Amino acid sequence: MATETSITRQAPYIEALGEQYGKDLTALTAKKMPTATYAPTVAGQDKAQQDAYTMATTQGQGIGAYQPYITQAAAYTGPSAYQPFMSPYQQQVIDTTLAEYDKQSQKGMTGIGTLAAQSGNLGGGREGVMRSEYQSQSDLNRAMLNAQMLQQGFGQAQQAAQTAYGNQMQMAGAVPGLIGQDISRLGSAGAIQQAQTQATLDAQREANRMAAYDPYERLGYMGAGLGNILGGMGGQYQTTIRPDPTPLQSALGILSTGIGVYDKFR
Repeated sequence: MATETSITRQAPYIEALGEQYGKDLTALTAKKMPTATYAPTVAGQDKAQQDAYTMATTQGQGIGAYQPYITQAAAYTGPSAYQPFMSPYQQQVIDTTLAEYDKQSQKGMTGIGTLAAQSGNLGGGREGVMRSEYQSQSDLNRAMLNAQMLQQGFGQAQQAAQTAYGNQMQMAGAVPGLIGQDISRLGSAGAIQQAQTQATLDAQREANRMAAYDPYERLGYMGAGLGNILGGMGGQYQTTIRPDPTPLQSALGILSTGIGVYDKFR
């Protein structure tokens, strides 16, 4: 008995595309992906950020910038804090004032003599008493004037020391704040530049990734297109193979024919 084998094949150009696709796929997947060219990269600190960090962490600039002012403010406290603020001309002022006082006091003493002469007591005991009382009161007034000027100078110096203390404490609070503003501005400017650098690195990384995956994507497009072609059309031609009967098949055929003839004869 003869057998027939039917082979359905695609058009030759489609078979060629499939064969080429298989070769390309095998060759491409055998290569190692260049992942290093598109590995994530982090932009380093910008120069402004580095300066901000240095300023913030340097002793006396960012850290402890207030300390010199605190130290100076401490010098303006205590029982001797007023001394640097005493006027260098205070003693001259006191001496001049007291000299003028003495001059005026002497005029008063002369006035007592004149009154004593007019009253007929010149050189008498009463004049002596008046002069003594006047001198005592004048000396007391002079001492009080001297003490008042000293106290006034001390009070002014003490007030100046308190003012200086307050100024130093204000500076102790203001200077770190101003330095902090500089640090913040430097950090912000550096962050902007760092973000730009990071964007450039990300764009380059994406470009490298696209370049690395481009052969795979093109091969994928080819595979998808080939699948669409194969799915939308049947076999283009068929080949029927009819092999020659074997001797056994011929003998069986002859035997079958003979049996049929014999049956009809009977």
